Amino acid sequence: MGQTLEKSLAKPARARGAINRPPSVSTALCTLDWAPMSETVNSAPPHEARSKTEQRFETEVMPFLNQLYSGALRLTRNPHDAEDLVQETFLKAFRSFDSFQEGTNLLAWLYRIMTNTFINSYRKDQRRPRTETMAEITDYQLSQDDSNRESRSAESLALDRLGTQDILDALDALPDEYREAVYLADVEGLAYKEIAEILDIPSGTVMSRLHRGRAKLRKMLRERVEAEVQMS
Repeated sequence: MGQTLEKSLAKPARARGAINRPPSVSTALCTLDWAPMSETVNSAPPHEARSKTEQRFETEVMPFLNQLYSGALRLTRNPHDAEDLVQETFLKAFRSFDSFQEGTNLLAWLYRIMTNTFINSYRKDQRRPRTETMAEITDYQLSQDDSNRESRSAESLALDRLGTQDILDALDALPDEYREAVYLADVEGLAYKEIAEILDIPSGTVMSRLHRGRAKLRKMLRERVEAEVQMS
């Protein structure tokens, strides 16, 4: 998605709460509105406690903006819904930030909030036509099963012939439960345990969904390659 937010944050911020945005994220998404976010923060004295919470949240959570937006876009398939989902995720994360345990995986915690929010609020609205232009994920790598060398070679052929957009389109075509698992594992690089926590399912179910999702994805990619070969 272009320049990473981690690099952007190394530069002086123009205003409190203002974040240098990646190209596909709107300015509104990168500027935190602390008024509603601070309503539920316990503060005594209020301004001092609120300031510390805001500073910690900006420092620890905002660097994940790119990854959360990319994940939200894959889930919602619509840039406006993705921004709304990230905003709501930030709001919920801020309000429950005191419950986050230091030393645990912050990104997994944020994804759990975002995925639960998506499941509860957004999935039912996905009948609308797809209008977005997907951001390229240049470091996307399709996970491979060590036990299946033939699938590896076919997969490599597909990746050689197909562009990033083709791979993302195939990923989008997967059923929700497979798409979520494959995205979190193969794009975001999360461990089975982390995915299980985010999706609130057993680790064995994660492994099963990944196995089936990857198989479906490989099949679609091979079919796309074969179709292109026949047309050439």
